[in-house]
Amino acid sequence: MQSVAKSKKDRNTGEIVSLIGRILRENGRDYRAQYALATFCLLIIAGTAAFYAWIMRYVIDDIFYRQRADLIAVISGLILAAFAVRGAATYIQSVTMARIGNNLIARYQARIFDHLMKLGIDYFADRRSGALAAQINENVTGIRDLLGLTLTSIARDAVTLIGLLIVMVVQDPLLSGIAFLIGPPLVMGVGYLGRRLRSVTRQSVEINARLIGAMQEATQGIAVVKAFTMEQQLAARLRTLIANAEARSNKIASVTERLGPITETLAGFAIAGVIAYAGYRAISQQQPPGTVFAFITAFLLAYDPVRRLARVQVGLERALVNARMIYEILDMEPRQRDAANAGELNVRNGEVRFENVTFAYGDNHPVLNNVSFVAEAGKTTAIVGASGAGKSTLLALLERFYDVENGSILIDGQNIAAVKKSSLRESMAFVSQQPYLFEGTIRDNIRYGRPDATDDEIENAARKAEADEFVRQQPEGYETSVGENGATLSGGQRQRLSIARAIVRNAPILLLDEATSALDNESEAKVQQALTEVMRGRTTIVIAHRLSTVINADKIVVMEQGQVAEQGTHKELIAASDGIYARFYRLQTEKPEPQKAEDMLLENTATTRRET
Repeated sequence: MQSVAKSKKDRNTGEIVSLIGRILRENGRDYRAQYALATFCLLIIAGTAAFYAWIMRYVIDDIFYRQRADLIAVISGLILAAFAVRGAATYIQSVTMARIGNNLIARYQARIFDHLMKLGIDYFADRRSGALAAQINENVTGIRDLLGLTLTSIARDAVTLIGLLIVMVVQDPLLSGIAFLIGPPLVMGVGYLGRRLRSVTRQSVEINARLIGAMQEATQGIAVVKAFTMEQQLAARLRTLIANAEARSNKIASVTERLGPITETLAGFAIAGVIAYAGYRAISQQQPPGTVFAFITAFLLAYDPVRRLARVQVGLERALVNARMIYEILDMEPRQRDAANAGELNVRNGEVRFENVTFAYGDNHPVLNNVSFVAEAGKTTAIVGASGAGKSTLLALLERFYDVENGSILIDGQNIAAVKKSSLRESMAFVSQQPYLFEGTIRDNIRYGRPDATDDEIENAARKAEADEFVRQQPEGYETSVGENGATLSGGQRQRLSIARAIVRNAPILLLDEATSALDNESEAKVQQALTEVMRGRTTIVIAHRLSTVINADKIVVMEQGQVAEQGTHKELIAASDGIYARFYRLQTEKPEPQKAEDMLLENTATTRRET
């Protein structure tokens, strides 16, 4: 058992050293001057602590015992100077370390965000965005704490302790031996608490991340919460999470603070023993008290760095958990990497070709199975089918949000797996059925389509998307802030802004996933007319549930259970009266006869009564 415990301790110590070494290799060079200044200040602080203990002997023996008045001014001046120097060094060290820590946090926040942007859609599909953001926010301080604790414990506490120990040994080696007896049990106690704290800290981080994520989701979906009177349900759920978070925090406090009674009790034994022995010797041997006072002063001053050093491992355990979780994200390799020899996509005409494409999410049943069709250059291809047929997955694969398992997707004969993802996506404009707006102004959100777009181009795109009129009615026009995900705008208004964003991109391939689903009939008619102009000369792939919106498409691809069931124009597919498309079209366009509608209503009512 002892060998196992020793192995775990060695492994954990090695992990701390390895992680600190990695952080220093990645950041140390940029902070050399600041760390040197902070270290110099910490050494001054350590030196003044040793000086206080050393000079106490002369205060007691020369001023109080021998009553040398000529040394009062000198010794008092030295003590005053030491305090002034210590105060200045403490200020400079604290400010320097705070600036380093703040810059480290900012640096890792930017680094994590850059890395997250490189990860695929699949990574975010498995994680709640609120919990991920909370976890990153809570863990990023671990990097700062690892470096800060290490530097402070070595440059200040360890050096201070060494200086004070030298003073103690010089003053009285025997008393020093008595004081050193607290070392072994203190080390054993710290090791035990560190192991206990490691698992509790990780649990606390995960629970707090879930709590903050749940709060964020509740506030973002407040309209749904109130519409479905979910307040009590969510409140009960959050109370459970809050109780769990509180319990974990209390556990951490309980484990961490156990070090206090251990160190206080051990220090009490040592100080009592030193005072008892020193008092007995002073009375029996009539020795001047200066040496004993200097020793006791050094010992008392050494107690603080000993206590802080004892807590270093506990603090390092917590910081190690946080830093490790950050590096778990940074070390995650993107599943979709550009090929080693990937080049730029050269879009000449814009023909999109799916060849025997098969794909499944994870280990599930394939969503697409041997799909093949061509979206001809400069023409509109509509993809229709029931929910779950794989329509949106086709667009996700085309944009390489995921990679196909079998088959290939070609643009002008170029396999998209062999080109850079950035050049692939820059050649496309996308409008989803769930429009998303980002923090900022209306103009900012349209400009995300193309960062170098001029104000005139942005406003022209808004006019084509039938958005200019309502934008100018906003309090500050195009400079109006949209709120969180466009909370200040209606669904139709958000959709029109997302269409304007796609228009301003001016890409040769246009992808529309139910682009007009959030619009009323009048707005839809206007936007359809605008989209007709935008689609002219571009390869356009449209996903639609309402077949009335794709009647004029050059080709319609009908999907059923992950396969291409039919292809052709509207007229060709309607002509096949027993086909899937023809059946869908009749369901959407034909009105039931009054008697038939009444029979259906009665049947539904009877069914409802039977179920009740």
